[in-house]
Amino acid sequence: MEAMATVHMSEAEVARDLHAVLAKVQQGVEVVIEQDHRPVAVLKPSQPGDPGRKLSECIALARAYEERLGCAPIPDADFARDVQEGIDSRRDSFEPPAWD
Repeated sequence: MEAMATVHMSEAEVARDLHAVLAKVQQGVEVVIEQDHRPVAVLKPSQPGDPGRKLSECIALARAYEERLGCAPIPDADFARDVQEGIDSRRDSFEPPAWD
């Protein structure tokens, strides 16, 4: 297995150009995000076939985050649009059963 390249970045650097950071990750680079020169998070490419997280898992993580830190995570401006696109792309027409 080939070793993955690793880049260390401050949270300010990541916030300044998240799009470029994600482009690096898509190219196979692992990005270690640091706060005061201490690692706090790692962004790495998803594994082939990785379905990601279910929305219910994301909600549970957000609640745990809020309980632990006392503040709720704030979704970015495109979050609602992304969620709606996901719903629309998987929406089947619902035909309720006929009742006698």
